[in-house]
Amino acid sequence: MKKTFKMKYIPIFLLLSICFSSCSEDETQEVVTKNNLVWSDEFDQDGAPNPQNWTFDIGDGSAEGIPGWGNNELQYYTDRPENVKVENGVLVITARQESIEGSNFTSARLKTKGLFEKQFGRFEARIKLPSGKGYWPAFWLLGDDSDGAIWPQVGEIDIMENVGDEPTTIFGTAHGPGFSGAASVSKEFTLQNSRVDTEFHIYGIEWSPNRINYYIDDKLYQSLTPKDIEEETNGEGVWVFNDRPFYIILNIAVGGNLPGNPNAETIFPQSMIVDYVRVYE
Repeated sequence: MKKTFKMKYIPIFLLLSICFSSCSEDETQEVVTKNNLVWSDEFDQDGAPNPQNWTFDIGDGSAEGIPGWGNNELQYYTDRPENVKVENGVLVITARQESIEGSNFTSARLKTKGLFEKQFGRFEARIKLPSGKGYWPAFWLLGDDSDGAIWPQVGEIDIMENVGDEPTTIFGTAHGPGFSGAASVSKEFTLQNSRVDTEFHIYGIEWSPNRINYYIDDKLYQSLTPKDIEEETNGEGVWVFNDRPFYIILNIAVGGNLPGNPNAETIFPQSMIVDYVRVYE
């Protein structure tokens, strides 16, 4: 999510088949593993998100020295119930068109930084997304920066991103030194007879020291290894996904380099609805 620009589509060799540019959901892939649940939030207590699991980014990024969160985004993140709450067994992150602190939109960005960070395992969430030009929801991981390392050296794994005017397509992305921003390694997945804004889907990765597998509804659509990164970046990319633990982020951005800005047809408010987040060993 961070500093993610419009993707170039890169062919990635999969474990059981090869997809070029994008994969369709009728290409069944290997069975996933869901053993030894080590962390989860089932969102079963109404009110604010569990403070033992989540903290918030607040503002428009200016306080961190990255206005627009590095992507020319338009939203101001808050922790208000108008933008984020747990209700009826789900987490609801809502983007609104309203003026706060010089921004014309509000939303929320939750993270587990300092509360839960893990290296390797299966990370998944069951989510329904908003739709419309300018929406940019994401479920992603960012490397711990407590040693003073900065992005992209810390690494980033985007488990799921979507641009709101493409309701049948999601993509998974990796960022690191030599393959970040517009040069990141990314692949689309196109749903058949389904949409991301009308139905829940399970988005996940299985991450080991030398591989990251990307899944939607337990179908593998991308598999990355250090060799893939080396080949796709002409030797410039550095595999940093075995250096440190990563924390979880959930958010809706509004506008920015990837989705473009909302237009007259974009409906506000809309929500990203999260049924659960689970992490397995």
